[in-house]
Amino acid sequence: VQLVESGGGLVQPGGSLRLSCAASGFTFSSAYMRWYRQAPGKERELVANIDDTGDNTAYADSVKGRFTISRDNGKLTAYLQMMSLKPEDTAVYYCFAWDDRSRTYWGQGTQVTVSS
Repeated sequence: VQLVESGGGLVQPGGSLRLSCAASGFTFSSAYMRWYRQAPGKERELVANIDDTGDNTAYADSVKGRFTISRDNGKLTAYLQMMSLKPEDTAVYYCFAWDDRSRTYWGQGTQVTVSS
């Protein structure tokens, strides 16, 4: 099983990034997908969640209206589109999968830094 994040980097405040999470080794189309983040010295927090069909999403209040989670079951990939980025969005972003057998998987994380 693998979850491989990409798309992180350094961006100025107000900028945008799109994170990708490429999945393999499990039935992606039956899995709920999430993005978490962890800033230095802080606990890991849930950012966004999407169900297996992509029809239902949920967001942390801190990112609502700025971030969009989506998925392409044909490409076995989940995405996190981040807009209007703020310095407080700086964190390592992790992809998480919860499959139809209640097994869970984590990616290795990708760094997002928002700074001028």
